[in-house]
Amino acid sequence: MKFIISLICLIYVFNTYGQARKNIIIIISDDHAFQTIGAYGATYGNTPNIDRLAHEGAVFNRAYVNNSICGPSRAALLTGKYSHKNGFKDNETSNFDHTQDLFVKRLQESGYQTAWVGKLHLGHNLKGFSYYSILPGQGHYYNPDFITATDEGPEVNARENGYVSDIVTDKALDWIDEQEDTPFCIVIGHKATHRTWMPDTSDFGLYDSVQIDLPDTYFDQHETRNAAALQEMSIMKDMRLKYDLKMYDSLDDMRKEGNFKRMNEEQIQKYWSYYSRIKNELDDANLNGEALAIWKFKRYMIDYLNTAQSLDRNIGRVLDYLKENNLEENTLVIYLSDQGFYMGEHGWFDKRFMYEESFRTPMLARLPNVIKPGSKIEAQVMNVDIAPTILELAGVSIPEDIQGRSFLNVMKGTSKSIRDAVYYHYYENGEHAVSPHFGVSDGRYKLIRFYKRIDSWELFDMARDPKEMQNVYNNPKYRSVQRKLIRKLTDEIERLDDDEARLILENKISNR
Repeated sequence: MKFIISLICLIYVFNTYGQARKNIIIIISDDHAFQTIGAYGATYGNTPNIDRLAHEGAVFNRAYVNNSICGPSRAALLTGKYSHKNGFKDNETSNFDHTQDLFVKRLQESGYQTAWVGKLHLGHNLKGFSYYSILPGQGHYYNPDFITATDEGPEVNARENGYVSDIVTDKALDWIDEQEDTPFCIVIGHKATHRTWMPDTSDFGLYDSVQIDLPDTYFDQHETRNAAALQEMSIMKDMRLKYDLKMYDSLDDMRKEGNFKRMNEEQIQKYWSYYSRIKNELDDANLNGEALAIWKFKRYMIDYLNTAQSLDRNIGRVLDYLKENNLEENTLVIYLSDQGFYMGEHGWFDKRFMYEESFRTPMLARLPNVIKPGSKIEAQVMNVDIAPTILELAGVSIPEDIQGRSFLNVMKGTSKSIRDAVYYHYYENGEHAVSPHFGVSDGRYKLIRFYKRIDSWELFDMARDPKEMQNVYNNPKYRSVQRKLIRKLTDEIERLDDDEARLILENKISNR
């Protein structure tokens, strides 16, 4: 009976949409900060292909994630649900259940071919994909391994020579090339720009002489923000000269580290040639204290931006392929990162906090004849909204238990918003010592509740304090705002059925 119903649905969808059904390409990077993208006003960072999406489509200026960390963000993308509902709360203790309802399964049932290529970070027992070739765990920048499922046999774990951004794109375009008259949906998951930042050797030196200004919050002392004061993601204190910045004492020393062990001789010699010169300059300068902290920031930025070059270049390869193969007009392309990232703001690298640089993600979309070129979208959207948006675009019914909301009408320009607040919940209580927390933002004000490591509240007036330096919780001037935001937070917790947050608010479970 289920087969007959599925067949009837398939025939209906085919007759209704025919070959006009939209193809879908989601390109998701890792830790790519909106501050470094030209379309978001970056004064450094050369991103012509991401900027091309902005010129030909739309920039989402207020796109956010539900949980700013790799795996949980991708789980939200696949399910359209928040972490407490899809079961993947953190990278340390969670296991993703691929048997649950995923938007790709719905697309498959309606006649789509589906694929995921590159970084997934949700295990490798995938369901709902016609094809996949994924990096185990975090993957590697050089000569990466891939777990691939093929029609001819079981999963294969094979190493491929080259640079990961190029290989992932090669695999994605090869798969797209095999699709003929069937609509397709592919997620292209890039490793870049994840720590440690390892550029393609062809991109060495691009930013060595670029003026990159120190953020004015770089030496933030985190007054009034107790959780921020306890983190372990400081460029000055926690970024490692060898592991992060490649400042090795010798080539033999470099070879011992895992990222370099997998390199061939040509690759490692190019790395040693470039970084040993910088190490000699650092030794000669004999820096310490504040001067060393500033040097580390600039080297971090150079490595990060160099790594982002291949990412942008390969996004350009996908866009060029669509144009050359007459797929451009009928394909939705969405680019986003799995979360934002700190580029020295508050003295930090990494993500996790609900503060804006981490909570907010770059997101751009292009769909000719639907999205007006050059659009600037101010609606608050989230990564959980992508699944229902794609299902609506494909003409597939949206499951009732999906928690995200379609923003298709926002892209069309027929609606200005889909929600009046965004909800966040970060759970991991390990690496980088960021205290678990949840909160809500209405765009003007942001309320955060920290628990476990730190038991505290924070409230920010984003209009007067966009850099989130002054916690005004319990400030008499913000009493009415505070009450309003607490009500809004309570409403969102109830609407989304977040039991853990509800019990913490009701003081029914320990915060520690």
